[in-house]
Amino acid sequence: MAKDKELNLRIRPLDDRVVVEPLEAEEKTAGGILLPDTAKQKPQRGRVLAVGPGKLRDSGERAVLNVSVGDEVIYGKYSGNDIEVEGKEIKILREGDILAKIVK
Repeated sequence: MAKDKELNLRIRPLDDRVVVEPLEAEEKTAGGILLPDTAKQKPQRGRVLAVGPGKLRDSGERAVLNVSVGDEVIYGKYSGNDIEVEGKEIKILREGDILAKIVK
């Protein structure tokens, strides 16, 4: 996990959970207007830092997750749990809370 070293992340998500680092909110609008901190929306975009092994199926096999470390994703506005690790805000959410993977 390449990103683990950057944050010294000592969290290993379980089952189908994903650890995401929220990306910064937009600082200006499409028209070029700078936004103050109070007007910025809660970020709904982030970079995957760690993924769990997958949900355990009735057959005893693990389901493969569709996201991997380093992917940029979009998630629901109120999805997951916010926690602080070593001074950094991160989210832990289920793979089902991820709405899309950004393809570059």
